[in-house]
Amino acid sequence: VCTNPGGFLLSVFCFYFAWAVNKSEVECLIKLFNSLVAESSSRFATVGFDRNMFRDTLHNAFGMTDDMLMDRVFRAFDRDNDNRISVVEWVEGLSVFLRGTLEERIKYCFEVYDLNGDGYISRDEMFQMLKNSLVKEPSEEDPDEGIKDLVDIALKKMASNLLIDHDHDGKISFMDFKKAVRDENLLLEAFGPCLPDLK
Repeated sequence: VCTNPGGFLLSVFCFYFAWAVNKSEVECLIKLFNSLVAESSSRFATVGFDRNMFRDTLHNAFGMTDDMLMDRVFRAFDRDNDNRISVVEWVEGLSVFLRGTLEERIKYCFEVYDLNGDGYISRDEMFQMLKNSLVKEPSEEDPDEGIKDLVDIALKKMASNLLIDHDHDGKISFMDFKKAVRDENLLLEAFGPCLPDLK
């Protein structure tokens, strides 16, 4: 049970996230948020992180480098779609990002990978994510062909695990993704790293 030495907001966070993070972790996340906002030169910093500030934080703290995935992580954190990460979104997002249950992480990864927000991960979305995630060798004649092959392999792997994409439309629904990941955890980040590597 959390006490309230840090104010109302802290007690709300402690109550809400008691299962995911403890009081001292919430305090640290709030302090880190306030510190990063205070360091920002953005005129919007008083209301939270903008996209660039958030991307810098992902890069510096977690080594993320893929611009598309960092933008999608921003979208997953920005629950109210106001193009700012508030302190509430920061704590909620990081609780899943760092300590989420498998169910929460599956939902989060699916949101990141569903580039157009239509409830499916399409063949085109897989292609775009893999294209951005892979290092291209200068000697390759047509690297896009290799990426298309990887997309086909990913679809076949998911399909063989659980008979998903049974209509062969090149799309994976949330339920299909969830079933595939439960069967094979390695598929959680099949289309690019969007979670920290906590070794």
